[in-house]
Amino acid sequence: MNLVRQFSTTRRVLSHIGGAPIRYSSEVKIEHLPTQFSTTDARFFNKTTLKVSGPLGHRLMPIEPFVKLQFSEHDRESELLVSVHDSQEKKQRQMWGTTRALINNCVIGVTEGFSARLRLVGVGYRAAVEQGKLVLRLGYSHPITVPIPEGLSVSAPVPTRVLISGLDLQQVKLFAAKVREWKKPEPYNQKGIFVNDETIRKKEGKKK
Repeated sequence: MNLVRQFSTTRRVLSHIGGAPIRYSSEVKIEHLPTQFSTTDARFFNKTTLKVSGPLGHRLMPIEPFVKLQFSEHDRESELLVSVHDSQEKKQRQMWGTTRALINNCVIGVTEGFSARLRLVGVGYRAAVEQGKLVLRLGYSHPITVPIPEGLSVSAPVPTRVLISGLDLQQVKLFAAKVREWKKPEPYNQKGIFVNDETIRKKEGKKK
């Protein structure tokens, strides 16, 4: 029996996500600035700044020193290719696809924006926006007040629906999750705060 371990000699597969070009229209402007992303947070001292501007506003994000950005222009749109200095190095390979995805999210954010919808399911459950805060009535003895972060737009078109929108996908998701924490959907009566098209399987209660 041959116990010799076989090692693959095939070339390591490169990042398919990282290598995909980012295409954007003339209404979007992307600038790679040589300035430090932060002068107060040591995690970003060696990282430069990428600024993405569009009709809805602008976003800033840090760029690792080993990330290379190549810009090109075509007739009606521009293109950005993301690469790294050494694709065989683990950290660089991991950050390659991540950086490309984050830049693409910035482009979408400043052109289309991101949104999340909350559904309040339960007797007497209500939501309203009052003085820059989201006020929830969820069956407790007192209303829940949630401050709305800067950069987000929050509205309650009807008392049982909340619409969250913003340029930053992560910020939109985090705020939706924070609100959901106040009344997570429960499987017996299927009450709670549901995000987007979230559903929950109904459980039968214990029978005597």
